[in-house]
Amino acid sequence: MNPIDRALGILLLLSGGKLVSATTLSDRFGVSLRTIYRDVERLIELGVPVEAERGAEGGYRLARGYHQPPVALTRRETAALLVALAFVRSLQTTPLAGDLQTAERKLVAALPGSAKDLLGRAERIIGIEPLPVDVFHASTEAAPAREWQAALDGFMDGILSGCRVRFDHQSPARGGELRPHEVEPYGVLFDRNLWYLAGRSVDADDLRLYRADRVRNLVVSGLRFRPPREFSVEALMGGAWLSRAMRRWAEEDGLAEIRVTAEQARRLSQDWYYRHALFTPDGTGRVRVRLAATSADRLYPLVRWLGPGAELVAPEDLRQGLADELAALADRHRDTSR
Repeated sequence: MNPIDRALGILLLLSGGKLVSATTLSDRFGVSLRTIYRDVERLIELGVPVEAERGAEGGYRLARGYHQPPVALTRRETAALLVALAFVRSLQTTPLAGDLQTAERKLVAALPGSAKDLLGRAERIIGIEPLPVDVFHASTEAAPAREWQAALDGFMDGILSGCRVRFDHQSPARGGELRPHEVEPYGVLFDRNLWYLAGRSVDADDLRLYRADRVRNLVVSGLRFRPPREFSVEALMGGAWLSRAMRRWAEEDGLAEIRVTAEQARRLSQDWYYRHALFTPDGTGRVRVRLAATSADRLYPLVRWLGPGAELVAPEDLRQGLADELAALADRHRDTSR
């Protein structure tokens, strides 16, 4: 990378308003600290108001109120934005969808003619296949609804304004009952075609996640709050949010137990959802799998999928119900009159 491109890259990184350390810049561009110091001095000589703060937590940033001139996009940069926009449009719902459309129109208006031509061909050259229906985890599917979009937009407004939000949340585990919640919104998380709202429940005084499609009547209150500096939505990634939620569901709604073979446990531990269950070897070569799912529509398909060797131990009433269902299935397959 030549010095001009590197200086432009530094300028773009500093435009975020946060302090960026010289070490971070050195690692980002693969050059020495001495080179970074020279690049920053060059920007200052060109009239760019770069501010420096000393100390262990110091770094560089642009002076408040400084506006960069428009940056012309190359065709490759334009194409990269097209891919990102196409991906976002493929989602059933996205936060601030209306604002995204106006932002795209402003972007198009600022682009040179060649880039606009590329935008006009975007739908013909870029395609994003949506995620197929997950039949095995039917309860993780959601249909788009106006309430879903309103919940996402309102939650984002709460984040941007630093204000609490109030809403009703629908819980399938409680027969679809709506329960009121007051939450300090911290962030949003997209996972397997669903949006989750992350924030501190005021009543529980704990970080909770709420499925956006189950949120109703969300309003932004006038009560301001200060989000904790240590919060990062990255800490919830990799299924960490689901593991955390399953432990809480177990405390609130109890656990189901399935006894399986070691091979079945291995297969189940590879599933994106059931790998967060509790796996405990019982000393006989089999494994006890305890999970926060106590409904027939979730447990019966799971045991049938696992096949011989799997045994539903609890809840007892569902164990008997599954036995009756499997007996009827066996009778149907013994029927030789067909």
